[in-house]
Amino acid sequence: MLDIKVLRENTDAVRRGALKKRMPDRAAAVDRALQIDAELRLLLPTLDGMRSEQKSAGKAMGKLAGAEREAFLEKQKALKAEMQALEEKEKHLRADLQQQLSLVPNLPDDDVPEGKDDTENVETKRHGTVRDFGFEPRPHYEIGEAQGWVDFTRAADMAGSRNYILFGDLALLHDAVLRFAVELMVERGFVPVDPPLLVRDAAMFGTGFFPGGEEQTYRCEKDGLNLIGTSEVPVTSLHGGEMLTEEQLPKKYVARSACFRREAGTYGKDTRGLYRVHQFQKVEQVIVDVADRARSLQHHRDIVQNAEDLLQAFELPYRVVAVCGGDLGVPQAMKYDIETWMPSRKGYGETHSASRFYDYQARRLDLRYRQKDGGKPMYCHTLNNTVAASPRILIPLLENHQQKDGTLRVPKALQRYLGGREVIGRPVF
Repeated sequence: MLDIKVLRENTDAVRRGALKKRMPDRAAAVDRALQIDAELRLLLPTLDGMRSEQKSAGKAMGKLAGAEREAFLEKQKALKAEMQALEEKEKHLRADLQQQLSLVPNLPDDDVPEGKDDTENVETKRHGTVRDFGFEPRPHYEIGEAQGWVDFTRAADMAGSRNYILFGDLALLHDAVLRFAVELMVERGFVPVDPPLLVRDAAMFGTGFFPGGEEQTYRCEKDGLNLIGTSEVPVTSLHGGEMLTEEQLPKKYVARSACFRREAGTYGKDTRGLYRVHQFQKVEQVIVDVADRARSLQHHRDIVQNAEDLLQAFELPYRVVAVCGGDLGVPQAMKYDIETWMPSRKGYGETHSASRFYDYQARRLDLRYRQKDGGKPMYCHTLNNTVAASPRILIPLLENHQQKDGTLRVPKALQRYLGGREVIGRPVF
């Protein structure tokens, strides 16, 4: 969340930021937070005065006797009752302030484009050439079903819509993609993590998914736990409540995990195939570092490049877009999406999202570090980006590397995971 000082000193900028993100209801939380803050600041001097008076009362009472002492005790009793009432009020005000601050979105950076939704994201880079097939390319689900690699019908029977089962070489390719992604990041100094898939509300709140993302989350009510939609949640929360040292930073983690998303509000969208599913595997990169904007910007460039290098290794055309305000989430200060060419969509489809948050998540997680020079403790900066999300990444792999007969050419980078084979599948068309 934002520091209350930011709201006090840059009120208009915070309101404009919420409106840039097309969150007018969140802009209203700015005013509510400031009203509560003003009431709290008015209350505190009174409470401090009462506490001071109560502290000195012991000495004063020792000099009194008889009726004078009785009157003094009555006065102190009344003071204590009044003080307890004000302390209870202070407690509720602080809780209300935290609630309102949790609703205030992070300030979008100046380089976030204006725009209402993902149709107004701004392309910043394009790599690779869209293939001229020389034949009519087939969608991934036709190839997968013809090869016996994917079954949507049985998956729907046992688990409902937006589910799938992978078989044979496609299951191996799926695993190959994820293994390549983890190995790539480990080579670049990231520490591999196998995180929990069920987390408490505190982790969802701390990373900015709650409040607001409850409809997208599978909730285990009996246990008060939530299935993660990304390993960003447990990995960024790893050091929540801790005081790190500057020498321990940066922390660079890579996690491979199953992920779950309800896809609420997407009825009728991308109902066929592997684009929008409830369960998927994801390799996520997370960085926790010192509170230095220049370093955050460099980390952001680096994590985008990591994802680009993976797509280049997979020989896939892609583009990078700067996400506009209206498509930006509550916690992000800036986000780049990487979209990979998908012939069946006749366009680019999102496969990666790279975000920087500065100290927004760290404040919610109470994630701090002690500076080398002995200065006051600081909140860390956090960033994350997808390295690979499967099965979505299988769409461009199947569709861009398909051959006329329905077999699949395996990119060189993935061949070692598939027994050295350059082609998988049998002629089916």
